[in-house]
Amino acid sequence: MSAHSFETLAIHAGQEPDPTTGAVVPPLHLSSTFKQDGVGGLRGGYEYARSGNPTRTALEECLAALEGGSRAFAFASGLAAEDTLLRSVARPGAHVLLPGDAYGGSYRLIAGVLSNWGITHTSVDLADLDAVRAAIRPETAVVWCETPTNPLLGIADIAALAGIAHDAGALLVVDNTFASPYLQQPLTLGADVVVHSTTKYVGGHSDVVGGALVVNDQTLAEKIGYHQNAVGAVAGPFDSWLTLRGIKTLAVRMERHCDNAERIVEVLSSNPAIEKILYPGLPDHPGHEVAAKQMRRFGGMVGIHLRGGIDTALAVVAKTKIFTLAESLGGVESLIEHPGKMTHQSVAGSPLEVPDDLVRLSVGIENVDDLIGDLLQALE
Repeated sequence: MSAHSFETLAIHAGQEPDPTTGAVVPPLHLSSTFKQDGVGGLRGGYEYARSGNPTRTALEECLAALEGGSRAFAFASGLAAEDTLLRSVARPGAHVLLPGDAYGGSYRLIAGVLSNWGITHTSVDLADLDAVRAAIRPETAVVWCETPTNPLLGIADIAALAGIAHDAGALLVVDNTFASPYLQQPLTLGADVVVHSTTKYVGGHSDVVGGALVVNDQTLAEKIGYHQNAVGAVAGPFDSWLTLRGIKTLAVRMERHCDNAERIVEVLSSNPAIEKILYPGLPDHPGHEVAAKQMRRFGGMVGIHLRGGIDTALAVVAKTKIFTLAESLGGVESLIEHPGKMTHQSVAGSPLEVPDDLVRLSVGIENVDDLIGDLLQALE
């Protein structure tokens, strides 16, 4: 189905009607094991659900199609996907180059867990290509990219980073969670691996936790597949089914997320309580031109620096009524949070520490006038 449009792939890739019943929705296969027709005689290639499950296969085929990849792997969480990937491609003594404002969970995994395994890391502004080149070491195995970054909405040039990483013999890994495959397809720009927390925009309904890796290279796919089975942090069948159901509306949801975010940014830009708005769609955003080149639209995530510092920021997040004070992002409902004390508390005191005047919005798909009114009353 690779020749079809994104919207069609989201509904049909990996999701052919059930051959036995004709059901148009892929069945939920809850079995932990599968009958063999003699020793080694597998029906459809399935033997044990950690190694493979038909519902998970449907999700993986759909994700691969949406990202323009050849293989996808679904995991129990985004961090499970990241851990499995890094154990697949890095060895003790390897070096990982991180964004200067990486997601706190990714930083904690690499700095707090994999460092005990001998993995080192350096943080650098990925928008500064000279700084990236200078930070590369002979032992650099991975350049880890987020674009847009979480939570400062920084933009990195994926194609340029791919060239730098490949010249150094390293892999470029792009966390595409903030953009979703609808807005951005890093593999087509030269990335080696795409990472998703499918909990976010891909699932889209704040009711399932999951992660994914997508690749094109067959050798890399075999490594990841081996480690996915060996480590075992796989997506369960019901989680896979829920995520696949969410994917069907990804395109229409992303359009509404973007519409609402753009309106909110426009209205709030002149609000006296706000020091600065972080949004790649703003012409004065330092990554605006790169984002316009590699993204379909600019997304539904907005960062706000508030005058008055942390006290004002905490007061604002406590006053909203439609924006729910909660971690996570990318669901149909709007969320608000204080990264410094919530999602990014794990980087406090590190070079990646988040400004304490920052509030992060995950703009949902509610009526935009209702969302604007809610934010304005909270900012009063």
